[in-house]
Amino acid sequence: MNAINRSEQVEPEAEAETEVDNNLAAVSDVEAGIREFVRNDIAYLRRPPQVNTEPLEPNTEATVNNVNSLIQRVAGTSLAEIEKLISELESLRDLLHAEGQRVQREISGYAQLSQAAMKSTRMIADNVTQWKRAADGLRNS
Repeated sequence: MNAINRSEQVEPEAEAETEVDNNLAAVSDVEAGIREFVRNDIAYLRRPPQVNTEPLEPNTEATVNNVNSLIQRVAGTSLAEIEKLISELESLRDLLHAEGQRVQREISGYAQLSQAAMKSTRMIADNVTQWKRAADGLRNS
């Protein structure tokens, strides 16, 4: 019986090793496929760009210069507006931060005043209670 148990134990170990080998082979195949896909997908990025070195015609060159100056003017205006907007937003952020701190100070002051008012009210109520007891004691005597 022991011989049967040992052979049964060896077979599952051999099957497990075969399964692990099959899994590793499958993973390697998938990785190889991914590498090949990436190589093919970005191959165009490795090619040097083709630059047209032929001189432009005078009319074409003037048109290109006009378009470039127009783009610079439009971009310059847009950039100035963006910078102005950024500075306004920064000043608003500073204002909101300062107002937030002011509101926190006001709330803290209100809480302190509220606590002082509660203490004063308790003291007054205690004193009135004592006076009432003293007055009742004088009436009863």
